Amino acid sequence: MAGAIASRMSFSSLKRKQPKTFTVRIATMDAEMEFSCEVKWKGKDLFDLVCRTLGLRETWFFGLQYTIKDTVAWLKMDKKVLDHDVPTEEPVTFHFLAKFYPENAEEELVQEITQHLFFLQVKKQILDEKIYCPPEASVLLASYAVQAKYGDYDPNVHKRGFLAQEELLPKRVINLYQMTPEMWEERITAWYAEHRGRARDEAEMEYLKIAQDLEMYGVNYFAIRNKKGTELLLGVDALGLHIYDPDNRLTPKISFPWNEIRNISYSDKEFTIKPLDKKIDVFKFNSSKLRVNKLILQLCIGNHDLFMRRRKADSLEVQQMKAQAREEKARKQV
Repeated sequence: MAGAIASRMSFSSLKRKQPKTFTVRIATMDAEMEFSCEVKWKGKDLFDLVCRTLGLRETWFFGLQYTIKDTVAWLKMDKKVLDHDVPTEEPVTFHFLAKFYPENAEEELVQEITQHLFFLQVKKQILDEKIYCPPEASVLLASYAVQAKYGDYDPNVHKRGFLAQEELLPKRVINLYQMTPEMWEERITAWYAEHRGRARDEAEMEYLKIAQDLEMYGVNYFAIRNKKGTELLLGVDALGLHIYDPDNRLTPKISFPWNEIRNISYSDKEFTIKPLDKKIDVFKFNSSKLRVNKLILQLCIGNHDLFMRRRKADSLEVQQMKAQAREEKARKQV
């Protein structure tokens, strides 16, 4: 009897000791934050908290990313945070990143914080050579990045060597030419001096307007095989699906724009793209990992939804945001 009471007591004390909260670390492109999350929270609860903290309202572009067994995954909104296959040590870390890209940054990105986060993410992708950028465009982009950080060029302040510690150009571009860091600085500064009068948000938007025309901008690439077993790459972006040779990520062999796809179905690791035009052959492919297949499906659904949404009138929320942004801009100019 005494033993039964003791075991009951120890069980109830165990239940009491189970933590009700856990610590989450969120890394954005320019800061880290920590939150105390309730064990019962779903992905949406955490995501909404991060967006509120950042003051971000254009939530549909973003997600919370984590890595599992070398594969990128995104937190699902309707699933408990701890039910995901995330590392158990605290703090549990997620990266707050853009998951979907706009077709036209200037038209679609309304809030300054949204523009800034996109600018930082795209800049990092270009410097890390995840987006190929030709040399001349790299120098022009670097000059806008300098304008965004330093404001207007002043020869008395921005003296020779002021960019020595900055990472502004992809290493591939630097290695192409026999130029010293001073020579590169001179080239960038010549462009930088031309941007006088542009505020930080304007310089960042000019950067994005150039970057969005690069072939690899906003494309998620996945290794796939077609029915014959040929190795290919699948690219998923704001405009549709693209099939590439593995050694050429710039020019697709074939593209399926979202408005020309009847449907995409998925079963037993195999995807089927059915074009609207029945004269065009159905395209079948598969990838080797279930996790990757789920990610491809998520990106297809999300990009297609945004593609359709762009072709409708703005929601009241977006209209309101655009009006506020216009007022804010007018106030700044005054």
